[in-house]
Amino acid sequence: MKGGTIQISWHDGKPVLTLDFHPISGLLATAGADYDIKLWLLNSGQAEKKLPSVSYQSSLTYHGCAVNTIRFSRSGELLASGADGGELIIWKLHPSETNQSWKVHKSLSFHRKDVLDLQWSPDDAFLISGSVDNSCIIWDVNKGSVHQILDAHCHYVQGVAWDPLSKYVASLSSDRTCRIYVNKPQAKSKSGEKMNYVCQHVITKADQQRGDDTKTVKTHLFHDETLPSFFRRLSWSPDGSFLLIPSGSFKISPTSEAVNATYVFSRKDLSRPALQLPGANKPVVVVRFCPVIFKLRGSSSEEGFFKLPYRIVFAIATLNSVYIYDTECVAPIAVLAGLHYAAITDITWSPTASYLALSSQDGYCTLVEFEDNELGEPVSISVGKKPVDCEERKHLEKPVELMTEAIPDETSKQAESEQDREKQQPMPSKVTSEEKKQVMEKPNEVVMTETRPGAEKQPLQSKVNTPVSNKPARKRITPMAIDP
Repeated sequence: MKGGTIQISWHDGKPVLTLDFHPISGLLATAGADYDIKLWLLNSGQAEKKLPSVSYQSSLTYHGCAVNTIRFSRSGELLASGADGGELIIWKLHPSETNQSWKVHKSLSFHRKDVLDLQWSPDDAFLISGSVDNSCIIWDVNKGSVHQILDAHCHYVQGVAWDPLSKYVASLSSDRTCRIYVNKPQAKSKSGEKMNYVCQHVITKADQQRGDDTKTVKTHLFHDETLPSFFRRLSWSPDGSFLLIPSGSFKISPTSEAVNATYVFSRKDLSRPALQLPGANKPVVVVRFCPVIFKLRGSSSEEGFFKLPYRIVFAIATLNSVYIYDTECVAPIAVLAGLHYAAITDITWSPTASYLALSSQDGYCTLVEFEDNELGEPVSISVGKKPVDCEERKHLEKPVELMTEAIPDETSKQAESEQDREKQQPMPSKVTSEEKKQVMEKPNEVVMTETRPGAEKQPLQSKVNTPVSNKPARKRITPMAIDP
């Protein structure tokens, strides 16, 4: 594994806010505060034992504001981009004999404020977006219209995720809640059932017992709106067996200091975390799964969090570092730190798992290249075809009891009113680009391995450490097999 920060002018030196790999060609798309989307061809450095490099290909110019999120459809034919001011554009690929060009296909208009995250449905027919206007919108891409509005959050929606089996969608907000929505189709006479998502769980607090008596206290599971990031990008595993949620803030006891954490939710029980991954010294802002599934390495260790018939690899990005995990180990398999001088904003894996890329507010991107079979031997699985029987690990500690709410439909506002009463300070109703810049540019105390980037400076070398957690890992029920 080799990696480093590529010292080129990605977006005229302005913050790079998002990036994504094309699922077929492997081109890397980046976007940021210069309003443009740029496409890059990655060049391997393995043959010459150098760092990977990139070659500029083309720009997609249309947005009039900073672009916060871009995501390719699974087919690779469409690209969705969300920007400040509620701009949401669908681009379509127009291949030719000489080159490939992207043109504006549709403009989706309804969000009143900045679009911060989006995710395609598994069949590419729908899109979910999250916005500063406190809402999630499910779009019918073919019609170019709003299919459903999920407006239960009372603050910015900073992350959305669509279950690869199409049963659930999830949203994460700076109101300190994660909402899990389940599809309960409505009858439709002519064209069959109509997709309809209703809120099933509101994940917000944990019940913890005091040490001196039998009383319990409730502690929040997520950071509040003071988190110095506009992104809380959550993600489903490629097989749909579990959901990974960033921005965790967990107290081991009511009197202890909060620990930054990433929560893992099993598909078998989405009402409470199955386990948490602690140890990060900064808040976690992005999680992303490797699209390739790998064979088990055959480890005899009983320390693993998961017991799946294959290995899944995922990356967790804090404000200043990246942890790479697999489901066969407790500890991360790699830690990358000291790469950037401002907050990390997004991470993405290449379709063949050869590269991991991350973007940052400092205007640079980092590329990590993996050697052939370094992560493991790929294996094919049929998602949702057959449930797999997996045994649960023994619990090391008592599972956390969470206060969750079952909401039958979106007309219920009980949870929102309770949250409103808890809020002691007013929520800002509008965020400007300047305010965003001030929030995102807070110092993150990153580990600087070299001096500030310059035109003649060599790329920063990634710092890969064997992680040592000063907090004990807390085991929970194992994310298990998926149901069809």
